[in-house]
Amino acid sequence: MIFPELEEFAGAIAPMRGLIGLDLGTKTIGVALSDRLLNSATALETIKRKKFGLDADVLAALVVKHEVTGVILGLPRNMDGSEGPRAQATRGFAQNLSRRPEFADIPLGFWDERLSTVAAEKALLEADTTRKRRAEVIDAVAAGYILQGALDRLRHMRAG
Repeated sequence: MIFPELEEFAGAIAPMRGLIGLDLGTKTIGVALSDRLLNSATALETIKRKKFGLDADVLAALVVKHEVTGVILGLPRNMDGSEGPRAQATRGFAQNLSRRPEFADIPLGFWDERLSTVAAEKALLEADTTRKRRAEVIDAVAAGYILQGALDRLRHMRAG
């Protein structure tokens, strides 16, 4: 089930279960996981992309393993807010995921990912991470920024 707006997504997720956040790249998928209270996001892993079916199998296994209630995909908008080819590719990936039986009951939502990789790179540089290690974890850390942004918005929606 794809929910274009976070408000709709919020109404579809089960309580006391976490979310997975994704930073979709052409070569890798960064994955982050939230806690069950939906307060904080943590970088989980980086998946080397192969074919869609194999990538979806890995994601489905993570959904089951971590008992998540939904998936947030980073939507790479242009700086002016418009959507280009990468955003359309992300929407297509979500559409393909939603057609798989493992994701039939998993809400899929989007969060604007503008500057998430820049923020992740800055945080890793401030932590004095080696260039090699940064390359290994940058996508998962960016997924953490994406997911944390969505969690903060969800928390604000619940409070308001």
